[in-house]
Amino acid sequence: MNRRPGFLVYGLLGAFVIGSALPLYWSFVIGSHTKDQADSYPPPFWPGGHFLENARRVLDTVPFWHALINSIIVSTACGISVVFFSTLAGYAFAKLKFRGSNALMAFVVMTMTVPTQLAVVPLFVLMRDYHLLDTLVAVALPTLVTAFGVFFMRQYLVDAVPDELIEAARMDGCTMLRTFWIVAVPAARPAMSILFLFTFMQVWTDYMWPLVALQNKQTVQIALDQLKLTGQGQATDYALVLCGTAMATIPLLLLFVAAGRNLVTGIMQGAVKG
Repeated sequence: MNRRPGFLVYGLLGAFVIGSALPLYWSFVIGSHTKDQADSYPPPFWPGGHFLENARRVLDTVPFWHALINSIIVSTACGISVVFFSTLAGYAFAKLKFRGSNALMAFVVMTMTVPTQLAVVPLFVLMRDYHLLDTLVAVALPTLVTAFGVFFMRQYLVDAVPDELIEAARMDGCTMLRTFWIVAVPAARPAMSILFLFTFMQVWTDYMWPLVALQNKQTVQIALDQLKLTGQGQATDYALVLCGTAMATIPLLLLFVAAGRNLVTGIMQGAVKG
């Protein structure tokens, strides 16, 4: 029996890849032309020779490097925190038997249905009362633990860690935390890598909460939004905006390339049973 994918499968995969890469390619194409060329009709489809020039204009217009460093700090801190606490909580819900665990897990899942926008005003008041506004701490605090992370790690650890390994570790005299460290963490590394990537990308692309919490500081998304205001009543310079967008996407691409092996491993382990 021939199990090789057919033409339809390859065609769908190719269309998905092209559709996913097209926005990034389009940002680079428009960002490598002048404003007049970007506003022409039909728009250019091939890269031009003005990307470095537009990149220098981006650096001269907004504090791009400062905003980039702020985004890296916040996204990395949130990613590490979410992975650590979500793995701990997921392990507890998946492998530890305690009263009310199912009800608590259901409550965690229910919090995922609450729109993020509803928490903006309470969070703003809380950060104001603790004098944390206009600091990176205010941006990072709401995302240090996520309900999705807890649910994701719980679902992964249910099948990834056999109960027999936990019982064997406890019989060897391991404490609960040591059992978690030597048994659960090695098995959960692929899922932890995926969760870190998702969290990093979510925090990196967040615009609304940093805009509310920051006044003088900027993250990369706020800095990119400032590029639209450089026209001073004139038409937006999309060559400048999309050049900055392409520059802000480079750290995400580098992160995906660096963690690509763990990403594929996690997907394959989640797809193959037994």
